[in-house]
Amino acid sequence: MTINYSTISLFLLTLFVFAGCMKDDEWMARHQSETLPSAGGVFIVNEGNFMYGNASLSFYDPVKRTVQNDFFYNANGLPLGDVAQSMVIQNKLGYIVINNSGKIYVINTSDGKYIGKITGLTSPRYIHFVNPDKAYITDLYAGQITIVNPKNYQITGTIITTGHASTEQMVQWNDFLFVSCWSFDNTILVIDTRTDSIVDEIKTGKQPGGLVLDKYNKIWTLCDGGWSKNGTTSRIPMLQRIDPATRTIEKSFSLTADAKPSRLTINGQMDTLVFLNNGIWKLGVNQSILDDHPFLSTQNHLYYSLAIDPNSSELYLSDAIDYLQRGLVYRYSPLGAKIDSFKTGIIPGSFCFK
Repeated sequence: MTINYSTISLFLLTLFVFAGCMKDDEWMARHQSETLPSAGGVFIVNEGNFMYGNASLSFYDPVKRTVQNDFFYNANGLPLGDVAQSMVIQNKLGYIVINNSGKIYVINTSDGKYIGKITGLTSPRYIHFVNPDKAYITDLYAGQITIVNPKNYQITGTIITTGHASTEQMVQWNDFLFVSCWSFDNTILVIDTRTDSIVDEIKTGKQPGGLVLDKYNKIWTLCDGGWSKNGTTSRIPMLQRIDPATRTIEKSFSLTADAKPSRLTINGQMDTLVFLNNGIWKLGVNQSILDDHPFLSTQNHLYYSLAIDPNSSELYLSDAIDYLQRGLVYRYSPLGAKIDSFKTGIIPGSFCFK
């Protein structure tokens, strides 16, 4: 039998265009399928390739050691979008930030079914819930933080970040939100969540990214040191501790000039920091100096992301492999013993524990 590839290609192209023109809500209403509910576990947000629209969501059950890939698509019959950045769970709903698609999908975390979406965003990065009626969304290019009502998914306001085009991660202490300005910046903004206004700025090392709060209510940030187009600019990556009450830097741990630290996180007891830097490094929040070797070596893996289960303090490490094929996730005990590994989607970039 002769296969007419031109006809097949035309059919697939027509189907793709039809799906692209159909509204998300209409498409999902027609194509939602049954997905087995899962209690407990971790969602893996797979970025996918820029401009390819192949982001996806995986779900891993650590008790059964089973993984469900394409979790969102299987539940709704629709691709997740272009570059999935992060995810947060609030009141059993999952908010998945789709960076290059400029929107946030809201799903039921028990079965992945579509609930709603937040649109009108430029290049969203992270969402933080101030309270049930208000959330903030950072943005890579917009030069503002967007305020939304998570109950009706509507934008209710903006906080203009004059002089700071990029806003990244967020952590809250009392009524104040601390926001890192990452791209070619060295600032952490302080926002009064009662008035939605910037009340202070803290100068840090170059390009602060990750932010975590420890058991003593101190804020830690990991600064990657920045870069230059010609590679000649001196750079000093560093890990810094901030007192949120006085808004001052109390400690700075300098890394080597060739270091490329990323993915700052903290364990379940909130007393040990963990981050990537050509290996996995640890720092107790009371330590006075950094260790001279990593807690875990790379073992020829291209570790791309890192997270810690807040309940078990187990480590989850993602390997992007070649950024084209499906990635891998490795699960380790708090002491560094390998427990499991499993395949995910393309470029597993962040984790969200259920």
